[in-house]
Amino acid sequence: MDYARPQTLTEALGLLASGGRVLGGGTDLYPGAGARLSGPLVDLSALAGLAGISRDGGLRIGAATSWTAIAEADLPPALAALQQAARQVGGRQVQNAGTLGGNLCNASPAADGVPPLLAVGAEVELTSVSGVRRLPLSAFLVGPRRTALAPGEVLTAVLVPEGALRGRSAFLKLGARSHLVISIAMVAARIAVDGGRIAEAAVAVGACSPVAVRLREVEAALVGATAASAADRVRASDVTAALSPIDDVRATAEYRREAAVELVRRAVAEAVG
Repeated sequence: MDYARPQTLTEALGLLASGGRVLGGGTDLYPGAGARLSGPLVDLSALAGLAGISRDGGLRIGAATSWTAIAEADLPPALAALQQAARQVGGRQVQNAGTLGGNLCNASPAADGVPPLLAVGAEVELTSVSGVRRLPLSAFLVGPRRTALAPGEVLTAVLVPEGALRGRSAFLKLGARSHLVISIAMVAARIAVDGGRIAEAAVAVGACSPVAVRLREVEAALVGATAASAADRVRASDVTAALSPIDDVRATAEYRREAAVELVRRAVAEAVG
């Protein structure tokens, strides 16, 4: 069979264990298929349990949750960056069909969903006929178009710990235009302020390395700073030292480094509010 649309997760996992290929929203799979989409395809769109957002201590986002649903959800300010990213993933049609799980499994260095999720220490839930396991998102993404998914596994949810839901966040993306474009550089920053000083900082940059990365030196320099001086505490050397950009048709590596520094400062300032 070239195509199957299972009605239960158990049925879907059985098909995947036999070598099936996951079809979610299809916004990456179809354009990359060329003249013919090869199977066997396991369409997960009928599995209602894979979509939706719930609170149970932390936050659970089903892998099949659409970008539109994320953008319109009632989420804490710490996930404002994810919602800002959701509004910039392609056009409205892509946002309606595309899923968070598909964005992560596609593993593009410029995947818009990754920096906001790194900034909240997200984990992924991976399910197969053998059981369920969890990995930090940073360990799940192992290179361009490469993940830690084992054969027969499917990403079923993204998990955000309760402690990472503190503070406010912001997402900024630079491209040749504001929408319908692959990023030259993008940044997500989450800042928690206590008593006028930064108590917690998380900053991630995408499209400037094989996978998006957290900027640990930048984060350490921000903690303890006053809210008013936050952007001034971002040193260019701390940003660029963590990145390994490439030259391509969209920008040179040097331009990406310079852009990342400016985007980090702006995102931090916006997250501080």
